[in-house]
Formats: sequence, structure tokens, C-alpha cells
Amino acid sequence: MDVLVTGACGYIGSALIPLLRADDRVDDVVVFDDLSSGSPRALLGTVGDGLEFRRGDIREYGDVESAMRGVDRVIHLAAITGASSTHERRDETFAINYDGTENVLTAAGKLGVDHVVFASSCNVYGRATSTDIDETVDPDPINPYAETKLQSETLLQEYCEEFDMTGTALRMATNFGHSPGIRFNLVVNYFVFRALTDRPLTVYGDGSNWRPFIHVRDAARAYAEAACDPDSWDEPVYNVGSMDANYQISEIADIVADEVAPVDVTYLEDEHPGPSYHVNFDRLSETGFEPSWTLREGVRDLAEKFTTNV
Repeated sequence: MDVLVTGACGYIGSALIPLLRADDRVDDVVVFDDLSSGSPRALLGTVGDGLEFRRGDIREYGDVESAMRGVDRVIHLAAITGASSTHERRDETFAINYDGTENVLTAAGKLGVDHVVFASSCNVYGRATSTDIDETVDPDPINPYAETKLQSETLLQEYCEEFDMTGTALRMATNFGHSPGIRFNLVVNYFVFRALTDRPLTVYGDGSNWRPFIHVRDAARAYAEAACDPDSWDEPVYNVGSMDANYQISEIADIVADEVAPVDVTYLEDEHPGPSYHVNFDRLSETGFEPSWTLREGVRDLAEKFTTNV
């Protein structure tokens, strides 16, 4: 099969492209990115026969359709990320995350794509009181990022019904760990960098917020498997992460201080401490997929990358 990956030069994409290139089920990979936040360095070691790079804007339908011609599967990662920052970028967030997704789905339907995997997020659950949130719990998005992800999930199912294609949305846990396109606006990665540079870790609020975490390389594996083996991923939506990797933010700070350097942890009052969700991943286990990285392993690995470049 041939696979198109939108936003492929970003954090997850930089871990995903090597997996697809090495997968015997995949013939050619088409990389679609506007390079506004991603970088060509994400493709180091993967460029050559079997990889096609198409620079384009997800908001421009013509760019999307042109890149999608001839592919069988689509992994749609392209989006504005950094949920808290989207309050000040609401219009842009909807234009890229929702309108861009509609462009992808319109082109997929028109061109006869078999299967679409959409990058959603557990952020759609908002500030949930339950400590066992599965896919049947009604989401309650509290920022534009989560709103666009949830609305795009609905759009995916509407297009699948209309065009007789299949699709699934992966509500991904918060990513952490090293990849060529690593982001540092994510709490674990940022805390590791601060600890290595002997600066205190700042927790907003009391640190009681729950979040599930998943290593970026496990996230990439999930996208690859969902695209290459859709029969095993036949539900419309999956929470993707691990029950053992639900942590409160205060615990993250303590783990980083323990594994990297004994730095101080400071707490700042915050009227809007952000989402909090403790997630259940039983449905994911039915696919046969299981994350392999623990949070402590990922923290140690990232610290080693900083200090030894190995």
C-alpha cells in the first residue's frame, strides 16, 4: 500500500516515517507538510526511493488533493498543537485543525482512499471527574484545540458513511520522549530540560491534574498499526496510552527530579489549571497494541540524549 502522512515533519511524524519506510506492508510514503513548525531534519535517514515529499498547506484543498493522488491510506497528523495556546489562536486553530481535516476527508472520498487514521487527543475529555474515562464517556472540550479534534472526529465518521471508506480516530495520550522532531511545549520534555539546566520545575495549580502519557515512539507505532491493519482497529475511536501511565502533574515533577537531577519544584496559583483526565485503555488492548516505554525510561533516555547525544 501507499500511505500519505500529513504533518509528517512534526514530533510524531518524525518517529512515524522511519517505521512506515521499514514496514514490508508499505510501498511508498508521501510526506505532506508546510514546514511552518516542522523541519526537514525530521526526515533524516529516510529520504530516497519510496519517499515523496510534497510541501503544501492543509488549508488549501488543491495542495491536499494533489498530494493524495494514488495513495491507499492516510494518516492525518497536521494540526496546530499546544492546547493552551489555542485560546489566543481560535480562528487559526479552526482553519487548520477542522477545515484542514475537511479538506483531507473530501479528497479521500473523491480519490477512493481505503482508510483514514485521524490524530485526535484525550484532551477532548476536558476536566473530567471520573478516574476511569473510556470512549463511551461524553467529551467536554475546554479549549479550541480539543473542540476542533472532537468536531473532526464527527466529520470523519460522516465522510466514512458517505464515501464508503473506513476511518478511526486515535485519542492520543500526552506524548513525551525523544524523536528527531521533539517538542518542548510538552510537560515531560520541558521538565527534563529544566532539570538538566539546574532550574526549578514550575507546576501551575496544585499539581493534582491527571494526564495519561505515552512515549512518542509508541504513539508512532499506534498510528502505523492503525493504518496498516485497519481490520484490527475497527472502532471509530480509541484512547491510546496505558493505564499505568496516568499521572498527576505533581508526580511528573517528582519523577523528573528523581531521575534527572534533584531540582526544586515550585507551585504557582492558577485560576485555569487546564484539563484533567484519568483515562481507561481497555478498548485499545483489544487491537493487540501495547505501549512499550514507561515514563521513567523515557525520561532517562531523553536526559541521556541531551548529555551524550547517543
